Amino acid sequence: MNKLYIVSPAELEIERFSEDLKLILDQVEISCFRLALSTLDENIIAKVADMTRYICHSRDVAIVIEDHFLFVKKHGLDGVHLSDGPRNVGKARKELGKELIIGAFCGNSKHNGITAAEAGADYVSFGPLCETILKDGTIANPDLFTWWSTMIEIPVVAEGGLNKKVINDLKNVTDFLAFGDELWRDNNPLNKLNQLLSFLD
Repeated sequence: MNKLYIVSPAELEIERFSEDLKLILDQVEISCFRLALSTLDENIIAKVADMTRYICHSRDVAIVIEDHFLFVKKHGLDGVHLSDGPRNVGKARKELGKELIIGAFCGNSKHNGITAAEAGADYVSFGPLCETILKDGTIANPDLFTWWSTMIEIPVVAEGGLNKKVINDLKNVTDFLAFGDELWRDNNPLNKLNQLLSFLD
């Protein structure tokens, strides 16, 4: 059974997004939510972190923030997701202690994934999962997930471009499926999520 992980859009309108998030969390069993804002405005990050923490914790959903691990304890979050692979895992673990969640995005690099796991990451994520013009266009293919799920105990997350084919290819070799822009590009994120989840059956 795949656990589900939701990633916020990089930019959001706080009132509308909070309603969309509540709808999703009230109707679909989500394990973790990631706040992944592009802004560097600390006041905006703090406001959205507090709002989304309340929504998540009132529904027993863990919340992590992307990269800004100094916000974690200050705003009562459950951990951090590091977008730069293993580089800051040790530093984040020292700051956050043993109990809080540390995840690391490792692109399509098996080596970076192993390094992050050895440094103390609680999970590793790989992606993107389908062809993209972002970065260098390299994708994380199903073989990587198959190898990881066979050889490594730390959970693995698949993120970035989940569609019917990718979900069918990965559903048996990943612990978490992470849905982000796939949802927020749609006028009805909950309907889009339910459509994508139908491919798990």
